[in-house]
Amino acid sequence: MFDCGEIVSKQTFAAEPFSVTDASMTRRIMLQGTGSDVGKSVLVAGLCRLAANQGLKVRPFKPQNMSNNAAVSDDGGEIGRAQWLQALAARVPSSVHMNPVLLKPQSDVGSQIVVQGKVAGQARGREYQALKPKLLGAVMESFEQISAGADLVVVEGAGSPAEINLRAGDIANMGFATRADVPVVLVGDIDRGGVIASLVGTHAILSDEDRRMVTGYLINKFRGDVTLFDDGIAAVNRFTGWPCFGVVPWLKAAARLPAEDSVVLEKLTRGEGRALKVAVPVLSRIANFDDLDPLSAEPEIDLVFVRPGSPIPSDAGLVVIPGSKSTIGDLIDFKAQGWDRDLERHVRRGGRVIGICGGYQMLGRKVIDPLGIEGGERAVEGLGLLDVETEMAPEKTVRNSRAWSLEHDVALEGYEIHLGRTEGADCGRPSVRIDNRADGALSADGRVMGTYLHGLFASDAYRAALLKSFGIEGGGSNYRQSVDAALDDVAGELEAVLDRRWLDGLLGR
Repeated sequence: MFDCGEIVSKQTFAAEPFSVTDASMTRRIMLQGTGSDVGKSVLVAGLCRLAANQGLKVRPFKPQNMSNNAAVSDDGGEIGRAQWLQALAARVPSSVHMNPVLLKPQSDVGSQIVVQGKVAGQARGREYQALKPKLLGAVMESFEQISAGADLVVVEGAGSPAEINLRAGDIANMGFATRADVPVVLVGDIDRGGVIASLVGTHAILSDEDRRMVTGYLINKFRGDVTLFDDGIAAVNRFTGWPCFGVVPWLKAAARLPAEDSVVLEKLTRGEGRALKVAVPVLSRIANFDDLDPLSAEPEIDLVFVRPGSPIPSDAGLVVIPGSKSTIGDLIDFKAQGWDRDLERHVRRGGRVIGICGGYQMLGRKVIDPLGIEGGERAVEGLGLLDVETEMAPEKTVRNSRAWSLEHDVALEGYEIHLGRTEGADCGRPSVRIDNRADGALSADGRVMGTYLHGLFASDAYRAALLKSFGIEGGGSNYRQSVDAALDDVAGELEAVLDRRWLDGLLGR
């Protein structure tokens, strides 16, 4: 096992476009992007579901992830939410070894470093670059664990191999690929423009060793007539010699999947004419924002993400304050936006408020951090809508949980990832019971509620009861089933457009 205390202290294109280990006969392929947010996570999930539907033992793997959207794996540690979804796509239990290094950005103190599911320390950007070589052992150990007994491992890179300024000590892209001898398929996003230049440019600046790892590329997020890009494919081939393994259309089913990166919040649009408007202030260190995905899937809910500089809509019936990786920092920003005054007016008008995890902590009278765990202010006054107080503590709660809504008397299932202890008079009215423990708080009038339980809205019965409390009948559609169906739809679309010879080789057909 990797000692967490250490922190706190020639393949050519002519070869096969995927590799097979001699010992286990496990095929491996790695998707790397020409940039961030090119759709790698969804493509990996789609390939995992496609392979699983073929009866293969397939596993996802991401050496290093940077995200505050974390999940609790089935073996009890923290991993990126995308790898949790990819495990679901592969129809296998999730594991900390699927994402051995997780960076969770914090304000002021850089990022928290999670290694094989457990917090190993924190570091600023330059400090982390020096730590990466020490993490490679943990990455390779986890990769071997994931590969054991698998027919196929689909690896996801992070960022882009074109970031050659970060190549030394790299564990996320070519540093891993060359060490593990895993062939690479580049993914280019045509929707953002400049995809030919991004592919050709990546080819131009990679070292010979790294360039040899690339066996081909995929064009992602294409809209319209694919044949219009035939000349583009010819141009990329002329400059690079790389073959195209497929032009993937804009995958509409991907909109029904949980998003990994908060950049997606920039692209969400508000609905019109729906029965209940739910407003979500977008915190600077928003975490686990996929808690809100089940609400956006409800036809009677208009989910509005409130950007900095915009007020909380006065016609919102419900305000949800999501999780945060930096509660105190985000609470200070919340007030700087004037959202505290908007929230007070919202409650006076009879509106309702739900705070989840960090959002729950913000709703109290005060948040104190005597040990400076978050690295900023040691104490700040809360929003004062719940009679509770939170003290940050170094012990971190990470667990999957079964729960019960005491407010609506329905079953819940979710997870907890948080620092801090919350106590106060309103805790005498817990909002949920988690594994037979009282959790959260309700205000005396029942209009303000907080809980540490993530995944609250994923309960179909809870969403139906929530809508009913606003006088809206219906709701409660099967969210988990819709996610599973979306994975099948993505897999089907990929099978229809990917190069048949390449795909058959990858799947061993």
